[in-house]
Amino acid sequence: MPRRYLILAICCLSLLIISLDVTIMNIALPAVRQDLGSSVSGLQWTIDAFAVVIASLLVLSGSIADRVGRRRVFQSGLAVFTVASLLCSIAPGLGWLIAFRVLQAIGASMMNPVAMSIITNTFTEPRERARAIGAWGAVNGFGLALGPVVGGVLVHSLGWRSIFWINVPIGVAALILTALFVPESRAPKARRLDPAGQILVFLLLAGVTFGIIEGPGAGWSSPEILGCFAVALAALGGLLWWEPRRAEPLIDLGLFRSPPFSGAVVIAICAFSALSGFLFLNTLYLQETRGLSALTAGLYTLPLAVANIAFSPLSGRLVGARGTRLPLQIAGLAMALGMLPLTWAGPDTPVWQLLAGYLLFGVGFGMVNTPITNTAVSGMPRERAGVAAAIASTSRQVGSALGVAVIGAVLASGNAHAGWWILVGLGVAVFLLGQVSTGAWARSRARDPESVPA
Repeated sequence: MPRRYLILAICCLSLLIISLDVTIMNIALPAVRQDLGSSVSGLQWTIDAFAVVIASLLVLSGSIADRVGRRRVFQSGLAVFTVASLLCSIAPGLGWLIAFRVLQAIGASMMNPVAMSIITNTFTEPRERARAIGAWGAVNGFGLALGPVVGGVLVHSLGWRSIFWINVPIGVAALILTALFVPESRAPKARRLDPAGQILVFLLLAGVTFGIIEGPGAGWSSPEILGCFAVALAALGGLLWWEPRRAEPLIDLGLFRSPPFSGAVVIAICAFSALSGFLFLNTLYLQETRGLSALTAGLYTLPLAVANIAFSPLSGRLVGARGTRLPLQIAGLAMALGMLPLTWAGPDTPVWQLLAGYLLFGVGFGMVNTPITNTAVSGMPRERAGVAAAIASTSRQVGSALGVAVIGAVLASGNAHAGWWILVGLGVAVFLLGQVSTGAWARSRARDPESVPA
């Protein structure tokens, strides 16, 4: 095997444990709730603490890696993530579990963008690089889809703590292989760090997420919740004022002048809000409303996993042949139609109805990832395409955090059916935004032939 393909395999191995960890936690939520006595908001934080921290640190970690060395940062991330996984498995209480999940996220933020940088610097020939990035994307979809199934087997057999054990041997193996085979690399000119921008991004995401999660319990008009939203609003205003004044900002707000890029960011937020909200709500529905075991609940989601794995490569071929509009149409419609049977789901809903919904949702989510990245960089000057793709990746994590926060808040209010209707609406939003953003890309492409092609 050529060395560059071994490097690709090592990077994909790191992505596999992150993507598994994103969704595997959901299937363990009822067991965590029973063992640690958690409320709904506590369960939300075990998911959202991870997503918010990753979303806040992705761009920063990429900049640090360009400056001090990609392999060094990648290894540090692997070490932190592996140790944090072990700590999660022995957490004595919910607060400790959430704290260790934050530590996990810090490690994961150093792995995900840095591994992509290693891949793009290893595969310099455009066609090989495209295939390598395609393999990377396939592994991401594979891990996200299989998380509930693997989690169901582990929770049923060994208890909820075992979902973190799987990360330890994989992380140690990836650490050793990275030291042996991955060369060190740095950017010729590293971007300057933006500490103020980083703090403002974290305050914005944390304020919104905390307010939504804790709102049902504390009261939406309570000083605590109003203060959270005020902090988030002030952080947003600070970002809008500060970032344009930086020569090398953390977030290049000028990118949002591109309608295709802005559309891709909102599509990513909607699609990943739908996925994370679905996994959170569906896990509690299957195990607490229907009384299924973790293993059976995980197996119920197998159609989603199979459809996701099958349709992800098809999405890439459709984007190459027809552009992004058709895959986004299919994605939005399939996600919305998949959730419709669940809007009236109850304890005795026929199994075939659930499985059909999961299958359709899996088709939709399998179709959406490639067009998000493609639409984000379409119409961009080539030198800004990498930054655009990084922000699109961050928007996926923002969507994951918001999905759990919003759906959990609706669930805490005692109206689970409204949660399913929100997921239907998110699918419709993906469809409509796909129409708008792909049309805008065609117009920008006509004006600027040197932009990145779709």
